[in-house]
Amino acid sequence: MRRTIRFLRKGETVEVEQFAPRTTLLDWLRLSERSTGTKEGCGEGDCGACTVVLRRLVDGRLVPVPVNACILLLGQVDGSEVLTVEDLAAEGRLHPVQQAMVEHHGSQCGFCTPGIVMSLFALYEAGMAPDRQEVTDALAGNLCRCTGYRPIIDAAFDALARREEDPFVARRQQVAGKLAALADDADVFVGSDQSFFAAPASIEALAQLCLAHPDATLVAGATDVGLWITKALAEMPKVIWLGRVAGLDAVAEDGETVTLGATVPLSRARDVLAGLDPDLGELMRRFGSRQVRASGTVGGNVANGSPIGDLAPALIALGATLHLQRGAERRSLPLEDFFLDYRKQDRRPGEFVTAVTLRKPAGRHFRAFKVSKRFDEDISAVMGAFCLDIADGTVREARIAYGGMAGIPKRARAAEAALAGATLADGAAMERAVTALAGDFSPLSDHRASAGYRRRVAGNLLRKALTEIATGDDAATRLIGHREIRHAAE
Repeated sequence: MRRTIRFLRKGETVEVEQFAPRTTLLDWLRLSERSTGTKEGCGEGDCGACTVVLRRLVDGRLVPVPVNACILLLGQVDGSEVLTVEDLAAEGRLHPVQQAMVEHHGSQCGFCTPGIVMSLFALYEAGMAPDRQEVTDALAGNLCRCTGYRPIIDAAFDALARREEDPFVARRQQVAGKLAALADDADVFVGSDQSFFAAPASIEALAQLCLAHPDATLVAGATDVGLWITKALAEMPKVIWLGRVAGLDAVAEDGETVTLGATVPLSRARDVLAGLDPDLGELMRRFGSRQVRASGTVGGNVANGSPIGDLAPALIALGATLHLQRGAERRSLPLEDFFLDYRKQDRRPGEFVTAVTLRKPAGRHFRAFKVSKRFDEDISAVMGAFCLDIADGTVREARIAYGGMAGIPKRARAAEAALAGATLADGAAMERAVTALAGDFSPLSDHRASAGYRRRVAGNLLRKALTEIATGDDAATRLIGHREIRHAAE
């Protein structure tokens, strides 16, 4: 067992053996190291002012990952290299990304600039071509209220097109070697039985630790748990991080199903799900920012039990099965049965999510739509997912699930029953299904949307899905700005 966390900082190995489990990376940088170039803006992973880059070894390759330091726990950087805006300039010369920002006047007040620079630096280090969609996606998690994005995007294009040699490229092999030397199979436990940060290295060690400390907070990406710290000021004396558990990030695929391990990052899940259906790919692209998708995980999004989580309704519509473990005992259940009530799930003390298995939509008709106030990086007001099995124009089975319509992600069983045996050419059947939604949901009004708005939108999304499937034409129903989603002829 290792009693410290270890990471690279400014080319040197840093070992930390005493820290509060709830310490964020941002607080450590600003308060302990006194690296104040990284700013704190919203404190909830939304504005991107605190963006830093972690370089990790993935299958022997050095991968730059932008993260929100304000909601990332310090212990989560174990085994990685931490890069901040102070590290970019070398020998009196700005990094190409920084120089481009200067030349294109991409900064005014400057508060958001360090985070923007680090997001673009991650693109630069990844070797991305100057593609507008990639650039705007990279900046979706960085809010700027005074400069405007045109000069920032121009700076990104300029820097990516130059592709100058920089010290980070020259040091890649050296950094990879140092990170490989830090890698081990040890369980990490920093603290005492009363207060600790733990990072078990195996599922068996995780199971034992959860049984011994059922009151501990399980952390995967901390994209929500981080807000418990920064907004709710939660103490969290015991933290178990799942990021080191071998095998919990596995992806398995066979002819009919895909299994995603609990700690598969949302960024990787996007690549897998986009290969199954274009709506799944677009849903995952709008799943928070690139920083959120890099940290957040499949299991964390499901186990969190949020009624407005976007992944659960899509998985429920695809007939997903959830896998859990407590000690040596393993069990599985339909994903929709896991959610019992608002923030209450069918998970016993000491039990944790290991994976989720979903049926591929091949041979069926799938649609997923997200409605939010802001198109990118926003929480859904309503999210609807629809999966229909149709033979000879008749609906054999319908699975319909919504987020934002109840205290849990929930199936619309009355609407499903109204569609069973109906033909898509029957407009009356469509309206019966829409009407049946009133019996499925009694939504609440909040700051995102009123109950009446949610009911109207939910019905319209169902109409939209059925119309697209019936006509085989998405063009007339898709008004989503610069992105075009088309399904193959059905």
